[in-house]
Amino acid sequence: MKGIFDYESPLMGALTSIGDCICLSVLWIVFSLPIVTLGASTTALYAVAYHSIRLKKGALWRTFWGAFRENFKRSTLASIVVLAVLALLTVDVFVLRGVRANGGALGGLFYAVLVLWCLALTWAVYAAAYAARFNGRVREVLKLALQLMAIHPVKILGVLLPLTAGLALSLMVPFMALILPGAVFVAVSFTTERIFRLHMRPEDLERVQGEQSRKENTDDQ
Repeated sequence: MKGIFDYESPLMGALTSIGDCICLSVLWIVFSLPIVTLGASTTALYAVAYHSIRLKKGALWRTFWGAFRENFKRSTLASIVVLAVLALLTVDVFVLRGVRANGGALGGLFYAVLVLWCLALTWAVYAAAYAARFNGRVREVLKLALQLMAIHPVKILGVLLPLTAGLALSLMVPFMALILPGAVFVAVSFTTERIFRLHMRPEDLERVQGEQSRKENTDDQ
């Protein structure tokens, strides 16, 4: 029984990860409140989800603040573009839903626009993940995020499904928003990191594989 509550036990590891997800989610919510900082805080959210929670590399607050500060300018500019697209599509979704409910001829476009809205949301996450992991200007971040989505269309589901599940659960149980952002981005990182590894330079891939191997060795000890 004592071994269950050892710091290195799977149970304590899971509880630690849950606690980290709660702290990360609260940080993301607080830093996103001005709205204009949403892009930088989401980039920092991904950085912590991957480095601090998954790889256990770096303190949570230090990693979050470092990623937020380092990526503030380009992530903010990128988020303005993505949020503008999402806002436009959101308006279209609500308008077309009303048209469809009233039997309008254009009501059939509702589902097409809804799909576009989901893709735009996924694009936002890809862009945040790319900005957290690699250098590049705003245009490169947005363009390469779209290219990765186009090259790996099936893998979009690995990002979209956790996102939509998290959004739905947060709407049904509001207090879950205190844990879901961190948990969702940990889940998302498994898909995005597999995609990134397929396109990395050999030296970068070797470094990432080394980090992953050290994490696995630590878990086995």
